[in-house]
Amino acid sequence: MSAIAGTRRVLSGMRPTGPLHLGNFHGALRNWVELQYQYECYFFIADWHALTTGYDDTTRLQEYIRDVLIDWLAAGLNPGVATLFIQSHVPEHAELHLLLSMITPLGWLERVPTYKDQQAELKEKDLATYGFLGYPVLQSSDILLYRPAFVPVGEDQASHVEVTREIARRFNHLYGREADFEAKAERAVKSLGGRNSTAYRQLRRKFQETGETAALERAQALVQSNNRITVADRERLLGYLEGSSVSILPEPQVLLTAAPKVPGLDGRKMSKSYGNTIGLREDPQAVAQKLRAMKTDPARVRRTDPGDPDKCPVWDLHKIYSDDAVRNWASEGCRSAGIGCLDCKQPLIDKIVEEVTAMRRRGQEFEEHPELIRDIVAEGAEKAREVARQTLEDVRRAMHLRAE
Repeated sequence: MSAIAGTRRVLSGMRPTGPLHLGNFHGALRNWVELQYQYECYFFIADWHALTTGYDDTTRLQEYIRDVLIDWLAAGLNPGVATLFIQSHVPEHAELHLLLSMITPLGWLERVPTYKDQQAELKEKDLATYGFLGYPVLQSSDILLYRPAFVPVGEDQASHVEVTREIARRFNHLYGREADFEAKAERAVKSLGGRNSTAYRQLRRKFQETGETAALERAQALVQSNNRITVADRERLLGYLEGSSVSILPEPQVLLTAAPKVPGLDGRKMSKSYGNTIGLREDPQAVAQKLRAMKTDPARVRRTDPGDPDKCPVWDLHKIYSDDAVRNWASEGCRSAGIGCLDCKQPLIDKIVEEVTAMRRRGQEFEEHPELIRDIVAEGAEKAREVARQTLEDVRRAMHLRAE
């Protein structure tokens, strides 16, 4: 039985590039931990995506996958609640990537902002490859395969989801058309039942006239929860909300999540490429030592020099870890030279060491018992494939790749 995803499914992934750091945690992972108890969540290790820029050396790929999985679990992702899996363990990702690549205009890929940005940033690598150019199609396949309602991203990454929406829209336009669609859709509306039919029409009109996302979501939920209609009518009704074709691959919405600025030890954005990170499960003594040596406001040459918190990367950490009372103390003490930089850092050292120590403790169990990791990803892949197979069945049928 085919089923378009409900309005509560979330999908996101992360490339395995080694152990995660505080920037990864506050930029994405902490949000995932919260979302898993609010939505039906699918989180995957994007190992094929790692090949788009790291195809020339894959010797440590399995080690990095393991590191990321343990970091996820140490940070609080719960495999009993969320589905955790590895991209390459679900081959349906590759098939949908192939099929969507047949319909994606080349110009769409060449205009993706990160295409030229990464080529400029990674000049030492040969990125003039088919795989690198086509990674947005693979990314779109990763998302659309699970037909999620939302993709959680920070505000600066919202545009990345738009190419996925465009590809879904194009697919539905090409393969969701059928003879007498509107007449069939209107008959399907009636089959919802009196009160539901009226509500559907009102919500559809409101969405099409005003673009109100809440109206669309309520109408989708109304369709999803109705057990009286056929699978074909369900897809017609979902498509009828937004256009004139069957919604085989629904367009996902962006779920904006908080992504605070996490400074690295040198004041730049925390990044492995800068070598300025603090690992999620790093040795607590090493963490404390790193933080004591972290750069501060360059104007504070001497202990008696007043400083400006807005010019100090340590202040950005206070915004994340400290309460109002500590922030006020740090700000006033810095501006008046009433406290030194080491004094200012100490509450952060205490908080971050406590956080890292807790993650090390949670991760230790999985370090010592690797079979737990194997069981989690095997179970996750099996669950993910159940959803993926159904999507591919619907896609093949729509493209006439399956004999009726």
